[in-house]
Amino acid sequence: MTTTTTTTTPSTQDRNSVLLVSNDNHTFILRKSCVMISPAIKGMLDKKSNFEEAQFNRVVFKNMNGVVLEKVCEYFCYHEKYKDAVDVPDMDIPPELALELLMVADFLCA
Repeated sequence: MTTTTTTTTPSTQDRNSVLLVSNDNHTFILRKSCVMISPAIKGMLDKKSNFEEAQFNRVVFKNMNGVVLEKVCEYFCYHEKYKDAVDVPDMDIPPELALELLMVADFLCA
C-alpha cells in the first residue's frame, strides 16, 4: 500500500491501480484487484457505469477521513494477502475506529 498526498490520477499506463482519496485529501494507491472485493467500488469502477470514477480510476470518499480510509486500504491488502490462507492472523482494529469502520463496511459491501 502506498500513501501519498497528491491529487493526481494513476497513470494511463497503469490501469491496474486505483486512487482512493479521503475527505481530508489523504490519497492511497492500491492494486485494482485489492479494491474489487467491495461491490460498491466495483460498481463505481465498472466501465459500463459511465461514472467518473471508472474513467479516471479515482474514487473520492467525501464521508471518510484519512485514518479510516487507511484502515480500509489495509483491510483490502490484508484480504488479498490471506484470501486463500487457512490460518489467518487477526487484523488489528483500534477500538476507537470500530464503529466508524462498521458503518464504512456497510457502505462498501452494499
